[in-house]
Amino acid sequence: MTIAQTSAAAVPFAELDALTIGTVAVPGEKKYDALVSPWNVAVPVRPAAVLAAHDAQDVVEAVQFAARHGLRVTPQATGHGPMADLTTGLLVTTKELDEVVIHPEEGWARAGAGVKWLKVVEAAAPHGLAPLSGSITDVGIVGYTTGGGLGPMARTYGLAIDKVRAIEVVTGDGVLRRVTPTEHPELFFALRGAKGMLGIITAIEFDLVEQPRFYGGSMWFDGADAPAVIDAWRAWSAELPEEGTTSFALFQLPEMEGVPPMLAGRLTLSVRYVWTGSAEDGERWFAAMRAAAPVILDDVSEKPYTAIDSVHTDPLDPTPAYEAGHVLADFTAETADALLALTGPGVPSPQILVEVRQLGGAYARPGEHPSAFASRDAAYSLLVVGIAGIPGVEDHAGAILDAMAPWVGTHRLPNFTFTPEEYADAYDEVTLARLRRARRTYDPDGVLMIGSVLG
Repeated sequence: MTIAQTSAAAVPFAELDALTIGTVAVPGEKKYDALVSPWNVAVPVRPAAVLAAHDAQDVVEAVQFAARHGLRVTPQATGHGPMADLTTGLLVTTKELDEVVIHPEEGWARAGAGVKWLKVVEAAAPHGLAPLSGSITDVGIVGYTTGGGLGPMARTYGLAIDKVRAIEVVTGDGVLRRVTPTEHPELFFALRGAKGMLGIITAIEFDLVEQPRFYGGSMWFDGADAPAVIDAWRAWSAELPEEGTTSFALFQLPEMEGVPPMLAGRLTLSVRYVWTGSAEDGERWFAAMRAAAPVILDDVSEKPYTAIDSVHTDPLDPTPAYEAGHVLADFTAETADALLALTGPGVPSPQILVEVRQLGGAYARPGEHPSAFASRDAAYSLLVVGIAGIPGVEDHAGAILDAMAPWVGTHRLPNFTFTPEEYADAYDEVTLARLRRARRTYDPDGVLMIGSVLG
């Protein structure tokens, strides 16, 4: 039986405060805003209360408390990817769970739920090892990984979920479990791809790869050359071996501190590139893109893995963003023309970024253990980002998705979904059936709010 939600005013949050070591806050208290604020400050995260968990036992107490009082729970680690509609009850933030342990001889790491990729990258680097981190190391490990984990080496090594060894999680029935391929295998399947549907993760263990250095970075072109560069990128990337992972992005960066003057206040195009093999082979393969058009900024070179953020150049500071996206089954010349008609040179686009990533390679192959990730057949991903509140930004993003409709693939990437409806669209019927069965087993009363998207 699913819980019947009660009025927040009737919930004795002082009881939760007494049961836990961490901080409990409700609206009106000074500490509340700081605890609930996500990275995307345009999303109004306003739960009935928030608990900043001190340890895994705090999370157990929070889930059991919520079940007793008819309240639904939503986890938040580092605050990326929030959905306002799914954060109305009790928010449990795990940002204080900051454990990091590297096992260099065996090549794996353990991280608490509040850890961002940067700490693992820096801890693993002295051993010549690297995690399958995100396009920016400021992103939290747990949310990124449980949504699949599409990173800048995906065509070589696959998704982050493919490297997971074990997960420690408080499921919706209020039990702390250690989950592996052999311990609670259905939960191991569900947690890798279904994000927070079935529980609140407190720690995660995953394999590292031997990748002390890479050849790559970003190369920037004038927006006027975008049609020629994208045409060259299409042909070049089609032949690119799996050692190479690439994307391109149309940028309209403002004139502000931190933005190079040659990129500010104009339309530019960035080609991103990571080559995991030798620098000599990486440079040879990238030569075709260097010759595509006049280059205004070239940051592609051999680098330590600690410089991986230079590839996507994602922003660090919290941003009021409006985001939209999908997966594409193909990216033809006609696809490029349709995209440029709304975002290319001479077009008044309100978007800051329009990105297309090439997938395939190891990304397309299932990992050793099955997972709740249904987008392996996608050939490309599309992401559109604008500043929330700018007139026309949402309608324009919708027009881009409509223009891409002939090439849209099947199921969305869980980490590139921005509404509950899109979230449910990330899974095929077989996966949804398994997730529903797992929810009946591990969250029979429907305490986890995100699980409500399963119906």
